[in-house]
Amino acid sequence: MTNSTELLEGVQLTKLDKGSVLDIETQSRHYSAEYLGGDEVRISGHPDWCPTPVVVHLRGSLRNSGDFEPGFVGAGMHMVFERFDDRLPVTTTEVIELHVAGRRASRQ
Repeated sequence: MTNSTELLEGVQLTKLDKGSVLDIETQSRHYSAEYLGGDEVRISGHPDWCPTPVVVHLRGSLRNSGDFEPGFVGAGMHMVFERFDDRLPVTTTEVIELHVAGRRASRQ
């Protein structure tokens, strides 16, 4: 297990320990997402969809080709999450940088 901040190309949510924090920089926003387990994260960073931390389903990431990778967040991809309150799917702009802080179960 590691207790550090690492720059990653991508991460599978199931490889994270609960409480790990993803620092996600997209082309237009900066998100912070705390891993809660399964596909749930507490995310903030968008002025309309999550201005304060809100629990969402992080569905995965979408490549520009249209391919979808469930449970994965990766650089060069568009992160997709769904809010619990209205089931609205939110697709971010392209992820340009991804860091994980806290404990991680294994390296990618």
